[in-house]
Amino acid sequence: MKLNNEGYKQITKHEGLVLKPYLCPAKVPTIGFGNTYYEDGTRVTMLDKAITKERAFEMFKEIADRFAKAVSQSVTSSITQNQFNALVSFAYNVGVANFKKSTLLKLINANPNDPKIKNEFMKWTKANGVVLNGLIKRRNDESNTYFAL
Repeated sequence: MKLNNEGYKQITKHEGLVLKPYLCPAKVPTIGFGNTYYEDGTRVTMLDKAITKERAFEMFKEIADRFAKAVSQSVTSSITQNQFNALVSFAYNVGVANFKKSTLLKLINANPNDPKIKNEFMKWTKANGVVLNGLIKRRNDESNTYFAL
């Protein structure tokens, strides 16, 4: 599966756009739409130069598509486009490695309609051990998108 326009919008809505390097709540250097690395795998540093809005969109799309590919390869059950978009948004935020080892993925692969899936989204609301309102909102949005018809 691939992200559709709604999927891209969901991620950018939650990530926001910052054209110069900044430290995200987890204290990781970040740029653009929540990117912690560039397309070539180079990590963002606080010494990097600012980027343009156009560059941010190019970088975001390429990296988001990589996350979509990883999610597509990890999900073995049949899911809807909304479910896929929600999972890519989740993985984009928590990382592919965390997504692949999550109970969320295990439940989805066992039964993509399991109501316990909502609770699994909500377990991922902390950065450096601190619950963040932005992550609560994001997980609610992802869960609502996941269970939308």
